[in-house]
Order: sequence, then structure tokens, then C-alpha cells
Amino acid sequence: MNVSKNIFINGIAELLVLTLLEQKDCYVYEIVKQINDLSNGLLSISQNTIYTATYKLEGDGKISEYSKLVGKKRMRVYYHIEKSGQDYLNSIKKNYFDTTNGVQNIFKSFNITKDICDNE
Repeated sequence: MNVSKNIFINGIAELLVLTLLEQKDCYVYEIVKQINDLSNGLLSISQNTIYTATYKLEGDGKISEYSKLVGKKRMRVYYHIEKSGQDYLNSIKKNYFDTTNGVQNIFKSFNITKDICDNE
């Protein structure tokens, strides 16, 4: 069975966006590129997915945007994490680690390893 690698991406998009914005203000293409580069190509996320996450986060007041002139005429929209976004990030990081640790514990109890999954 061929399952897309992106099956979990929508669920972690906000986590990844906020994690990157915690380091510095970024624009959408930069976020997409950093996710791909920092994950060594294992996470490929479309700009549409990132736009959806940024719109939601901005609507919820967790990030803000500002425009910056690039070159002589082009404006680029940058996103900045707000205090409520920092708090939300801390909460979803904990949830992420609790969830992944729980899944790992279940896998361990059944001796499921990455090697077994790679052979399918």
C-alpha cells in the first residue's frame, strides 16, 4: 500500500511554522524551503499548506504579518510570532512529544521498528 508521506503534514504545519518563526521572521517560500532543507527532504510541504496555516494562525492572533520592500518595487509578506503564538507553540510541542512518545511506546510493545516498515 502506497501511503503519501504527507498524511500527517496538515496536523503538524502549525507546529513547524511556529517553530521556524520562533527563530526569526520569515515569508512563506522561506518557511517551505527551510522545512524541506532542515528535514533533509523528508518533509515536503506545499506553499498552499503553509498559507493555510499562516492564515489560521494570523486569524487567531498567534502571528502577525508585515510587508517589506524587496528590490525596487516588490513587497514581500513576512510573518512574526506573537506572545500568544509562543504560548500556543509551547502547548503544541508538549502535545506533539506526548503523542509521538505514546506511539513509540505502542510500537515498542509490538516490536515494530522502522526496518519492518521499510520492507513493505
